[in-house]
Amino acid sequence: MISRRRFLLSAAAAAGVAVAQPVLGKVAGRNPLTRKKRVDRALAGQDVDRPPFTHWHHFGLQNPEEHAKATLDYHWKYKTDIVKVMSDYPYPKPGGNWYELKVLDNPFPDQIRALELIRDGLRGDAYILETAFNPWQVAVKLSSKEEVIRLQKENPQRLLDALDVLTQSHINHAKRALAAGASGILFSIANANRAELSPADYAKFSAPFDKLFFAATASAKLNFLHLHWENEYVDQFVDFPAPVVNWSVQSSGVAVGTVRSKFSQTIATGIDEKNYKDLSLEQIRNQWQTARKLAGSKFILTPGCSVPNDSTDEELSRLPEVIGA
Repeated sequence: MISRRRFLLSAAAAAGVAVAQPVLGKVAGRNPLTRKKRVDRALAGQDVDRPPFTHWHHFGLQNPEEHAKATLDYHWKYKTDIVKVMSDYPYPKPGGNWYELKVLDNPFPDQIRALELIRDGLRGDAYILETAFNPWQVAVKLSSKEEVIRLQKENPQRLLDALDVLTQSHINHAKRALAAGASGILFSIANANRAELSPADYAKFSAPFDKLFFAATASAKLNFLHLHWENEYVDQFVDFPAPVVNWSVQSSGVAVGTVRSKFSQTIATGIDEKNYKDLSLEQIRNQWQTARKLAGSKFILTPGCSVPNDSTDEELSRLPEVIGA
């Protein structure tokens, strides 16, 4: 005889409704862990049945309804423990020079709408991680790398003023995102490397604004400090108030052991995102276990950044398969 639970699940599936189902696992004979409980325990450095994990790539969808649906479908299909929401909406350009900016109360309304739809679709099944880019990156997108560098040299105070405005606008967005159901912000910092800025220039033109963002959103439990950095920049981030540090071990050359020796926060890394499509199950397993050994119990398994957008279903399924999701 069919059980009541199976009947209800079947009926919901037939109606096209996504049904929240916790990932099952046991820790030392305890009850199965839900996705949120697994993440909570990793943040606290407690034992888990398996490491919480997530991966992500860009959908490139501008419609908030399509964006939300693609994000939810991805989560249910690949059984991620954290729903990392991409942000492909551009910051609104001003009418005049790119740096003549005003603080915006809601710079990304379509992204907020997508977050609300994702929240409603998840029905509490997993934590939502919103994405935001640091002011330097946004300034480059509004103009160009060359234009930002030129302003830095010719009128540094004007650049600092523009970066401050962008910071305040993104803090406003982050607060709206958290109110819409996000449990944290993955704040991307891609300019802590010699290809973008010297350590001294990062310290002057970026670090104060990046720290301000984290200070303004410190109440969020799942903020990710997402770094494209190099070893000589590592010490600049030790005092950032972010509960999770995320970066690419393979691309940056910054070792997990180096970060663990300096940071007490949860470490989120391990998987080589650039070569993800070519990784075998055994290679994924080795990357996971190596990172976990060096990171310790405060560990979330992730790539260092988005995996290739053209990754196939079979390729994307390898990570949850290896860890037994």
